[in-house]
Amino acid sequence: QVTLVESGGGLVQAGGSLRLSCAASGLIFSNYVMGWFRQAPGKEREFIAGVSWSGDNSYYVDSVKGRFAISRDNDKEMAYLQMNSLKPEDTAVYYCAAAPFGSTWYVATEYDYWGQGTQVTVSS
Repeated sequence: QVTLVESGGGLVQAGGSLRLSCAASGLIFSNYVMGWFRQAPGKEREFIAGVSWSGDNSYYVDSVKGRFAISRDNDKEMAYLQMNSLKPEDTAVYYCAAAPFGSTWYVATEYDYWGQGTQVTVSS
């Protein structure tokens, strides 16, 4: 059974930082692209960052580029999202997800496995 479990969310003031973690189990972790998505109230789930199986390549949407950093540790089967300079508009439930090697990173339907999400709230 594959599980992805996010942690590290919480309440932070604008300009602050949070580091989200995603613990994976039940899959060959290094065979998967890892992505982070978020869903704000009343909005659709959106892709925000992805990292290749090796960790050598990453991709970000413009709204988080330069503020967020995605990484992974294949030995620990963990993925991370370092979030700096947080803004109130970053408030959302954040999800990690795993897609098979060769998938299109920013397409949610390419991802086979999803975590349950962790709430991030940024106050102004």
